[in-house]
Amino acid sequence: MGFPKEGMAMERDGDEVHLSEVEASGAEQYHIGRWVLGLSLLLATALLSLIWISGAIF
Repeated sequence: MGFPKEGMAMERDGDEVHLSEVEASGAEQYHIGRWVLGLSLLLATALLSLIWISGAIF
């Protein structure tokens, strides 16, 4: 476990504790979930459209 980056240390203000996003989550966020959900939505829409269109044609 390394030292926190500059400006990312836990701060106390009276009884309040202020954490950075990285400290609160325990890791950096890469937002891979957004890409997975977006790609899944696109693929599901394309597949359902293909099924719908091919059913209407044949």
